[in-house]
Parts: sequence; structure tokens; C-alpha cells
Amino acid sequence: MTRLFGRLCPSLSEETRKLLDGLPHLIDKTFPLPARFRAALPQNVAELSRLLTSERSERGASYLGRPVLLSAYLRYYLPWNIYRLCRLLSALSLELKAHDAINDLGAGPLTLAASLWISRPELRNIPLEFRCLDRTSAVLDAGKKFFAALTASHSPACPWIIKTIRGEIRSFASQSKGLSVEIRGKSAALTTAVNVFNELFWNLSPTDTEGLKRFARNQARLLSALTRDSNAKNSGAEEPGLILVVEPGIPRSGEFISLLRSSLMEEGRFPLSPCTHQDACPMPGGKSEKSGKSKWCHFAFDTNDAPKELHRLSAASKIPKERAVLTFILAGPVTGENNGQNGGKPKQEIEKIRMISDCFPVQGNPGEKACRKNLWGRYGCSRHGLVLVTGNRKSLEASPSGALEEASLRNCKRDLKSGAIVVPKP
Repeated sequence: MTRLFGRLCPSLSEETRKLLDGLPHLIDKTFPLPARFRAALPQNVAELSRLLTSERSERGASYLGRPVLLSAYLRYYLPWNIYRLCRLLSALSLELKAHDAINDLGAGPLTLAASLWISRPELRNIPLEFRCLDRTSAVLDAGKKFFAALTASHSPACPWIIKTIRGEIRSFASQSKGLSVEIRGKSAALTTAVNVFNELFWNLSPTDTEGLKRFARNQARLLSALTRDSNAKNSGAEEPGLILVVEPGIPRSGEFISLLRSSLMEEGRFPLSPCTHQDACPMPGGKSEKSGKSKWCHFAFDTNDAPKELHRLSAASKIPKERAVLTFILAGPVTGENNGQNGGKPKQEIEKIRMISDCFPVQGNPGEKACRKNLWGRYGCSRHGLVLVTGNRKSLEASPSGALEEASLRNCKRDLKSGAIVVPKP
């Protein structure tokens, strides 16, 4: 995989786009909304957005058990989350085989299963078992109904087994760690958690880095325990499992993902994506001694190809989405030559750089007395730390957030403001 999300990434297939465009109609057909309630839908979506962001303390643990909020979630957040996941999943290497098990923690209305079905058509005829865990039975029931409608026209019949489990990940307030229920069966080939951990650490003080670190360590152990073994003791009969965690692309989530990355490495689960290396994360989030804040790893992409009906509902709810943002980590075993990542001495001193930030004007370069006009930059990640790739705006826009570049980092200067290695655009 070389690119994520951007205009130059492999485009979604025509079939995938057709399924995405049909989601609003499919949801309306599966969950009919009386006309007298439809006029209030934008207001209900806005209310749900408020409860999910600025007013989290006002909502209950099972807020999606309220029919009006569940309806708003199904019509707004479900299709947006599926769209966002499809853009990611279509670019990730996920080797799933017949009869593999997938654990989905905080499954909601089966968002992950639906996204895999839409974005990975090569998996549709492979028998897979999904164990979908969520604390709200109403949302799981809605998810099963929605997934059945999504796959109804597939021939032969969908071979995926969907098991729903009412349970939750233990919060800070609980004395016991792990899950509130047992997930039975063989260890999973893939364990996922999408948009769930931020709800658990949200009330933790932003300055409590140690608390967030302990939380990340506990979750890494939980995720690893639920996933097929990743060490050399594995008999070889089955490939070691993968772990995928996706969170909103906000600074606190970026900090958590960086801490989770380190903790997963302690469990023998090394970063496969988006990282190009296994060294210290150069974008850890949190606060830095130099500037008081630190850059966090997140990816943004435009939403021009999202369903038009979904854009109309977003505009009516006064929460338009011109871009989608996320932070994530895909972790797994290290095999072969370090999974193609830079390890040891790279050939011809060429390094891989994952482009991350938006394009921005650069005010000057280290060692230069005068500011060069029309100079732009993007921050990126490498095994040597933070990188500032510079060039003209057009060339940098051709390497969007998620793109993978290669360049020599030898004899490069450092940006005086950020400390990043300054590299001219290849």
C-alpha cells in the first residue's frame, strides 16, 4: 500500500460507489420514517452531534437506545462512517481467509461489517464470522436488519455469520479490566475497534498523560489477547492476527493512537500502517516542551464523492462535511524483511515518508536569511522523525495526506520552528 485517501489513491470501484450512493435510500427503506417526523430529522441530527461532541456529559451510556437519536444516527452517522471506513479499508492489506473470525468492539449498527462488504468485494463469497459487541441492544438489532438488507441481493446468499453480543469495554470507573462479557470461540484473525476508545478516555484530564498511557496499555493487552498469536510460538497452521483501531482525527485521539502503537509493540504487534517504521512516533500529540503542543498523526480527505443525499442532510443539519478526518493504526506481526519498512541501512539512503498534514505556506528555511516566495510544505513521518517536505503548492497538492514518498534525508537541514528534517519535494 502506498497511498491512503487522496485523489491519487486507487479509486473506489464503480460498484462500491454505487453501493455508497444507494445507502441513504436503503436506510430509509429499511427503517421507514413517518412523514410527520422527517421534517425534524435535521434538528435531531444536530442534537445528536451536540451530544457526541460539546455536550458529552449530558448523554447516557445507552443514548442510542432512544428511538429519535437512533434514527438520526442511522441516517447521518452510519452512512458517513461507512463512507469514511470504505476509503480506508479499500487501501489496507487485510488478508482474511475462509472461516476466519473478526472481533468488532463497539460495533454499533455493524458499521465495520457493512464497510468491508461494500469496499472489499473479494471477501463477499468467503465464509467469515463476525462477533459484534456493543452495549446497546437496539443498535445491534438495527445493524443486523441493515446488514441483511445490504446483502439481500447478493447471489449466492451472504456466507458471513453475524453474531451480536451485548457487552462493553470496561471503563476507568470499573475495578475490573477487559470486557464485561466473554467473546467465545477461536482467536480472531482481525480485531477491530472503531470510534469506541475516545468515549472511554474522554473524561480523562487532557494533562493526564500517564492515565492515558495506562489506558492505552490496558487496551493493547485486551486487543492482543482477543487476536491470534503474533509470536514465533505460533504453529504456522494459521497466520498471526491483525488489529485495527480507528478514531476521530482530533489531537487527543492522535495522542491515544500513538500511545496504543507503543503498547501494541510491547505485545509483539508492530505497526503495518500508516507507519513506515517501528521507531518512536514523531507525531505523538500531547504537549511538547518547545511549543506547548505537539503534532498528531491524522489524515484528511475531501468528500466530493460521498452520496449527494448525505451532503444535503448534512447541510440541512448545519454540519456540512467537506472533508473527513481520522487517525488509525493497523498492527500485526513482522515477517520477511521488516514488512518492507525501513530497517537497518536503507538502500541508497532512500527513506520512506508518509505525508500527513495539509499543505501550508512556509515562511522560511533554516540557514536562509530571506524567505523564499511561493514556498509550501507538508509535514510527514519517517523513521528519522518529523519531516517537512517543501516545494511549490502544485507539487505538494499532488502528494495528498496519506501519500507515500521516497527521498534521501542525508545532509538535510532542520526547520528551526518545528525541528523537522527539511526535504525538497522529490
